[in-house]
Amino acid sequence: GLQLVETQKPELILLDINLPGMDGYKVLSKLQAQEETRNIPVIAISANAMTRDIQRGESAGFKGYLTKPIDIEELLAVIDNFMVEEK
Repeated sequence: GLQLVETQKPELILLDINLPGMDGYKVLSKLQAQEETRNIPVIAISANAMTRDIQRGESAGFKGYLTKPIDIEELLAVIDNFMVEEK
């Protein structure tokens, strides 16, 4: 996934926090450490929906935090928000 981001340069990343091998926080840290990817907004997706989980995500640098099950209208609103900001 990290290699794909480097080559494709997406405008927005939706990132699951609970990944096998490397959690979403580590992925976010790697993205933030690279000049080519640090300005790409990353939205966390997680089943962890407690207030402390959301606050941890925001503190880590996620630009948004969506909880599972995903509310499609909320997802589209977040995407629209970032696509409008980029223009």
